[in-house]
Amino acid sequence: MSTSENAPTMSDLHEEGKNAINTPMLPSGTEIHPEDTMLEENAERNMLDPTSRENPKFKDLQRVLVDWINNELEEDRIIVKGLEEDCYDGQVLQKLFEKLSGRKLNVAEVTQSEIGQKQKLQTVLEAVNELLRPHGWSIEWSVDSIHAKNLVAIVYLLVALAMHYLAPIRLPEHVSVQVVVVKKREGILQTSHVTKELTSTTEMMMGRFERDAFDTLLDHAPDKLNVVKKSLVTFVNKHLNKLNLEVTELESQFADGVYLVLLMGLLENYFVPLYNFFLTPENFEQKVHNVAFAFELMQDGGLKKPKARPEDVVNLNLKSTLRVLYNLFTNYKNSE
Repeated sequence: MSTSENAPTMSDLHEEGKNAINTPMLPSGTEIHPEDTMLEENAERNMLDPTSRENPKFKDLQRVLVDWINNELEEDRIIVKGLEEDCYDGQVLQKLFEKLSGRKLNVAEVTQSEIGQKQKLQTVLEAVNELLRPHGWSIEWSVDSIHAKNLVAIVYLLVALAMHYLAPIRLPEHVSVQVVVVKKREGILQTSHVTKELTSTTEMMMGRFERDAFDTLLDHAPDKLNVVKKSLVTFVNKHLNKLNLEVTELESQFADGVYLVLLMGLLENYFVPLYNFFLTPENFEQKVHNVAFAFELMQDGGLKKPKARPEDVVNLNLKSTLRVLYNLFTNYKNSE
């Protein structure tokens, strides 16, 4: 009996049968690549769930990280468009770490081969882990996961660096993703979903763990928040009106630092020379300069150094802005 060239072989049928057993165990919509079914016994592979990939907060987090990297590496003329395609070979991560740490790593500049790329990643990640591990960071990345363009591992690493170096960016809060974990047990693929938390709250991420009245207010009594905001608006306008200025939106109108500087001059009864700050700031750096200058004026006036960072105020972080203004209110509420 002759066999047709197109007839399935025994190994084809065996593969088909194995797939029939394995496939029902996979979550719907999960794309399993050939290499995932070729796992060694007891090995596992992690993949981002497709629904998480489309999560708007996760996309926003990636956008913020891309913008941050491009801003940091502007002088190197490096432009990152996507984290997976641009970070896996170690080149961008090397330049970013060198810029943030001020250290030069001993690695080859250009590496085309997979071995060369992994060697570069190894050197970069060893330096990163050496830096972060003593501070209690859980290392959620590896040479293999980053080189395999594992987006979750890449984002974990970048978020950790941004938080450690207090990057002047506002990371979206409470970003979580679902990861599909594929394991091979007794020749059968088993899958499960695991939730990975990539970011928490701004205060936690930037290392300010001390909670205060504003945390309680925002978490447990948001209805009272409007009362506080009204009191602060009345207070700042009482003084800014002397310059024919008026505030209606606390979080946005203090973000460039101009009103904050002018307010300090009014509260302390002095004229702030215009050459000390930018009256019409044109970029992020100039706004940060203004807010930082206002913070200096506050400390010159005997106030404690504000808990917030200038970048937080510029990034429209309401809690940070309220803290700064409330500090002024408690110290100057009786001043005319």
